[in-house]
Amino acid sequence: MPAPSIIITSEFSGSVVAKGATDNLSAQLLKHAGFQQIDDWHGRRHRLPTTTPIADKVAIASHAAEMLRAARYEVVLPPSLDTARMSPPVPALGPYAARGELLQITDRIRAAENGADLQRAVDHLLHPEHGALERIREALEAAGEHINDLHEEEYALADRFGFAAEFVSSAQSELVDSEVELRRVGNAHQPHTESRIRSSMLPDHQEAALTTSPAAAKVSLSPSVATTTACTAARPSHAPGPRR
Repeated sequence: MPAPSIIITSEFSGSVVAKGATDNLSAQLLKHAGFQQIDDWHGRRHRLPTTTPIADKVAIASHAAEMLRAARYEVVLPPSLDTARMSPPVPALGPYAARGELLQITDRIRAAENGADLQRAVDHLLHPEHGALERIREALEAAGEHINDLHEEEYALADRFGFAAEFVSSAQSELVDSEVELRRVGNAHQPHTESRIRSSMLPDHQEAALTTSPAAAKVSLSPSVATTTACTAARPSHAPGPRR
């Protein structure tokens, strides 16, 4: 008889509950992981207190699921409680949270498998309204304007921020309308690559047949001319020698 299915979920109250552990073995495994057993008119169930820290809830639920599955129980566990399926957390960067966002864009660019993936990743930088470059240009421009508002005599510093904003704008202009070209990246060399692969797959004797002989490259003779030349070279000369 197959083992019953056990469902571990998060409730609206914040508590994590495991339902379906009606036999003693599964109950012992859940209690060993850190769940508290409750037996009432709803039946047997196991839960974690609402005051349990979120990191502990995830760790306990994941550990319980591992043990139950090792004991051949079928376990339903949402990704929010499964350490194996959770995306790695962005490291705490304090006030520099934007750095984490840009690092994610860089990782997506490096992980792109084709031109379309690359274009979608780069779009986070180049989008005319929501792209990172536009936000950086806007911030630099605002900094220059606000320097003037705070101290009119610091116009040189304000100008430096204004020039930096113009440099970013120039970079945007240089890369405008690059979406189509990005999507084509990697496609232009495909026919040549496939031809080279097919050539490398030819048997040795076929490849040798397709290769031009160095001797044939120097002299191209018809069969009759080649035969005549060979015969002439083989026939002894009967020309009379010098008279004595």
